[in-house]
Amino acid sequence: MTPVELSRTVLRAVRRAVDDGELSVAVPARVVVERPRPGGCGDYSTNVALQLAGPAGRPPRHVAELLSRRLSDSPGIAGVEVTGPGFLNLTLADDDPGALAREILARGGGYGASDVLAGQRIEIRIPYEVRAEVVADSLRRILATQGAQAHVVHGETAESSAAHVVNLRPVPAPCDPAVLGRDASRWALLLPAAHDRPRIDDEHLAQREGNPLFRVRYAHARTKALTRNAAALGFTAEPGDVRDQASAAGDASSATGALTRNAAALGFTAEPGDVRDQASAAGDAPSTTGALRATGAPSTTGAPSATPALADAPSAPDAPSTPGDVRDHDTAIDSGVAVRARANAAAALHTALSAYPQALTLAATHHAPDRLARQLVVVADALLGFQHTVLPQGEEKPSAAHRARLALAEAAGAVLAGGLSLLGIDAPEHL
Repeated sequence: MTPVELSRTVLRAVRRAVDDGELSVAVPARVVVERPRPGGCGDYSTNVALQLAGPAGRPPRHVAELLSRRLSDSPGIAGVEVTGPGFLNLTLADDDPGALAREILARGGGYGASDVLAGQRIEIRIPYEVRAEVVADSLRRILATQGAQAHVVHGETAESSAAHVVNLRPVPAPCDPAVLGRDASRWALLLPAAHDRPRIDDEHLAQREGNPLFRVRYAHARTKALTRNAAALGFTAEPGDVRDQASAAGDASSATGALTRNAAALGFTAEPGDVRDQASAAGDAPSTTGALRATGAPSTTGAPSATPALADAPSAPDAPSTPGDVRDHDTAIDSGVAVRARANAAAALHTALSAYPQALTLAATHHAPDRLARQLVVVADALLGFQHTVLPQGEEKPSAAHRARLALAEAAGAVLAGGLSLLGIDAPEHL
């Protein structure tokens, strides 16, 4: 479930509560959901109960509890918890890991479109200035994705047939941006917020990590390269679970096996019982002297030096060196770290893609194309951190996890291409 879909689910719960007479308020046009702040819980949080409490004449927590009961039975929601004065914390059901990639690939450039502004006629008024022209052109496209009909006019007009009038007055460009070329100049004018002064310099042309435009376009080109390379290896994208279940299970069993072999080499086997060290429980373990006595080192008075005593301690003749087992254990640990790293990279990309529809809606409702540009940077950075997990490495064979990762990468490419198109910027397949 995407943030936009979750917002609509919460809005439907509010509407049902009003229709059933449990709340006496005007149903809001939209509900904002966001990632929980530090100390929060669940996947998303909303303060809609606090917003409705005043008009409803009810305590915020009472409104939150009322909505919580309705949301707990909604499809796609695994749990609802009320925290603080009345925040709703929502945990999503993870019943279809490939749903997001599948939706994006099906909708393509239409992913993120909604009917939030359906039926609205908007007139965008701008001065005769290059940055205002570029911002208005992108805003008109973004508004269309949310169902609005927008057109651009220059200067002030006494009357307007539009229901909504937007006066755009962004800080003008300090110089002619045409020297950067079409794509870089548009990015330079769109990335800063309207009240910030844009920079017109060669940094927007640099093909290096410090240039956000380069990272966005390079990330899109990488998704195309991944698709080509996967085809050469004989597999294609298939939305699904990006986790490699076999690897995760194998890492766990490998680590367990290594521990068992090491224990056998040291002359003992598993025996169920109290896992606490009894000497430690008696209070001897924290004592350095007690620890040294346990190794066979002579006891000393005062504060002993741990290093010499341990150096003098005789080695156990029955404890042979087991470099192979140690390597097995280290390999298992390294593999476990790699599995977690892949999972974290996939989660970051999934989060960035899930947040795209909300960023697009906010760009439209706040008349701020810069919100879309910044979200594209977030998606690009997440993709660049994820891309190395997509293709098999070494002797690996393509698995269901590789196909699912490729689908997620291709979904990111579709989002990047669609977002750049709304900004009027090309998304090259080779860079």
